[in-house]
Amino acid sequence: MNKYIAELVGTFVLVFGGVGSAVLAGGKIGYLGVSFAFGLSLLAMVYTIGPISGCHINPAVTLGVLMAKKISSKDAAIYIVAQIVGAILASCVILLIAKGAPGGYDPGVMGLGANGFGIHSPGGYSIGACFLAEVTLTAFLVLTVLGSTDLKAPVGFAGVAIGLVLTLIHLVGIPITNTSVNPARSIGPALFVQGWAMGQLWLFIVAPMFGAAVAALFYSVIRGRDVLLTTKEGEQALVTEQAVREVTSEAGAA
Repeated sequence: MNKYIAELVGTFVLVFGGVGSAVLAGGKIGYLGVSFAFGLSLLAMVYTIGPISGCHINPAVTLGVLMAKKISSKDAAIYIVAQIVGAILASCVILLIAKGAPGGYDPGVMGLGANGFGIHSPGGYSIGACFLAEVTLTAFLVLTVLGSTDLKAPVGFAGVAIGLVLTLIHLVGIPITNTSVNPARSIGPALFVQGWAMGQLWLFIVAPMFGAAVAALFYSVIRGRDVLLTTKEGEQALVTEQAVREVTSEAGAA
């Protein structure tokens, strides 16, 4: 149960930090600031809840990890539900805060950071361009997650790599779609905006999941046939590694 709660809380932090920065401070910090808000939120959560749940906080990442056979189907399904709930709760809190501003806040008019294409794209990009961007950028994210958390990857640096790539993704994607690459992040605001946001939501579910599948398949090809650790085996390996480090540290201090 702890890992499911961790996914809910982690997604709440990501959406509140990222979407919240856009809604509540976007006029002050601009695209660059919002991009760093998303990246830093994810980086912080990787080190905070990563040891508990793996810090997916994104249904697309969960799909990629599932395809890499690092999580069970049951856990993946519950993770996705927890992530969506976390995103909805975060969007609700953002809206409640925004309504406290002078003049209030109308999500249907102001958008609440919802993702969109066509006339609802910040740059007016077409549906095809937005779909391709979301597929490509999500593939970047999932590929980075799979690679940086691989058994052969340097220990302890996954959060930096993942946080930085999410920042990069937002720098590219915000002018196109407001950047989703995360169906839960898109579902949360859309439920409160309703109207056009709900009508366009399908793209921000389908494209990220497709991009995640592409990344997982590509990674399985380039990685080769080495044995992959399951989530349970990875947790056991982490405990063993921590014990070894503690013994080494104590020996050095002596």
